[in-house]
Amino acid sequence: MDVTELAGLYDLLMARWPSPVVALNRAVVTGLAHGPAAGLAALDELATEPQLSSYSYLAAARADFLAKLGRISEARTAYSEALLLTENAVERDFLDSRLRALPDS
Repeated sequence: MDVTELAGLYDLLMARWPSPVVALNRAVVTGLAHGPAAGLAALDELATEPQLSSYSYLAAARADFLAKLGRISEARTAYSEALLLTENAVERDFLDSRLRALPDS
């Protein structure tokens, strides 16, 4: 299955079971299928969703797309936000490694 097909499946899932987390996953798949700018735009539409305001995966996904777009300073901020929002040690280690891997801006 390719990511374009997966994006279509997320459209169907959103129609049957709309939720902020499904919307977030759909936004990530949109970025994988159509590029980081499209993914970032889809994620930014979710920024005011109350259920995602403290969800580390939103900040982490934004950070990844921002880094891919070369917006390093913003990616640092988003990775730092994601680190603040998670208490899971494995996730913190992963996010910290991604943050440290960013080039100097």
